[in-house]
Amino acid sequence: MIFDSHVYCFVSPDRPAGHRTAEDHLAEVQVFHALHHQPAWRVRDRAPADARRLLDTAADEPLRHAGGVDFRVDREHGRMVWTIDGEDMTKQVYPPNLHDVAFGPGSCIGEMDYAGVDMALMHVDRALGLDVDFLAACVRRYPDRLRAMAPVDEAAIPSDPARAIVDLQHAIVGLGLHAIKFIPEYAYRAGLDGWDDGAFRPFWEAAADLHVPIFFTLGARPGYADERAGFLAELGVLERWMERYPDCECSLTHGFPYRAFLDGNRLVLPDEIWKPWQNPRLRLEVSFPVRLGDLFDYPYREVWPTLEQMAERIGTDRLMWGTDMPFQNRFCTYRQSRTWIERYCTFLGTDGRADVMGGTAARLFGLADGRAESG
Repeated sequence: MIFDSHVYCFVSPDRPAGHRTAEDHLAEVQVFHALHHQPAWRVRDRAPADARRLLDTAADEPLRHAGGVDFRVDREHGRMVWTIDGEDMTKQVYPPNLHDVAFGPGSCIGEMDYAGVDMALMHVDRALGLDVDFLAACVRRYPDRLRAMAPVDEAAIPSDPARAIVDLQHAIVGLGLHAIKFIPEYAYRAGLDGWDDGAFRPFWEAAADLHVPIFFTLGARPGYADERAGFLAELGVLERWMERYPDCECSLTHGFPYRAFLDGNRLVLPDEIWKPWQNPRLRLEVSFPVRLGDLFDYPYREVWPTLEQMAERIGTDRLMWGTDMPFQNRFCTYRQSRTWIERYCTFLGTDGRADVMGGTAARLFGLADGRAESG
C-alpha cells in the first residue's frame, strides 16, 4: 500500500466552505497569499510585486479599508487576483491547473490513480475550508481510498471550549473522521498563548478521549529573535503537551521550517530539534518538494542527507511520506514526488522505504497492510 499522509480536497475560495460567509473564507485566503513564500507578480508584465500589501500594516489582517484590494478568484487562469493602484496582481499559491481553483475528491483520486497511490489522508486548514460535512462526503464517496482530519477553530477554543468539544466529537464520532489537526498559528494570530494547557485543557482532555491521531502544524512561536529559535521553542511546547497526554498518537506535519535552517544548499539541523522524538508516539512527515521545490530540483539531492538523518534519529517506522497535494504540483508531478524517494533514496533500505511510503501511515490508522510496496 502506498499511503500519502498529506493531501487536500477543497472547494473554490469564494464559497463559505464551513466559514460563516464566503467573505470570511476569502479573508483567510487573502492572508494566506500575503504570507506565503511563493512570489507575487503584476499580471500585465509579470514584474515582481509585493503580496504583503494585501495586509493592513497595523495588523496581519486582510486589507479591507477604502474598498480593499478586490481580492478575488480568477477562474480562467486558476489563481487569485487582486488590484492595487489600478494594477492586477497575482501569486500562484494554488497550482495553475485547478479547475475553478478547487480540488475535489474526484480530482484527487484521478491523481492518485495515475501516480499509483492507494490511500491518502485529507488535511485541513482555515484557508482551505472548515466544512466537516464536505470532508465526510469525500470519505463516503471513496471509503477505501480517503481518510480525513477534523478541522479545529483554534482561536475560538478558550472562549467557548464546550462548543469546540461538541464540534470535535461530532466530526470524529458523528461523522467518522479519522484524526485531528491543530495549528497554533491561528491561536497566536488571535492574541492567544499557551495552547498546550490553561483554557485549552478541557478541549485537549476531550480530544485525548477520542483516541484518534492528532497532527500538529508548527511554526515559530512569537516573541523570539528569529524563526529557528521560535520553532525550537514551539517544539518545547509540543513536548509539554505530550507529557500531559502520553497515550496520544501524534505527528508533526510538513517536517521542519527548512528555509530557516538553510546554509547555502545544505540543511543544517541543530541536535535539539530531535528531542521531541524521544516520545515513541510522535511521528514526522517527510515532505520536501512542496517546501523547497523552488530552490532545489528533482530528485532533490540536497535534502537526501536530511532524510537520512531523520531515518537515523527517528526511525523509518515513524516517518510518513506526505506531498501536500495538489500544492506540490507547483514543482513536480505526483509520480515524481514518489520516485525521488523510492528510486533514489536507497540509503533507506527496502524496508525503510516501505515504511516511509505507506507502512507507517497504514499502521497508524489500523490498516491491515502495514508495509508499502516500493518501486
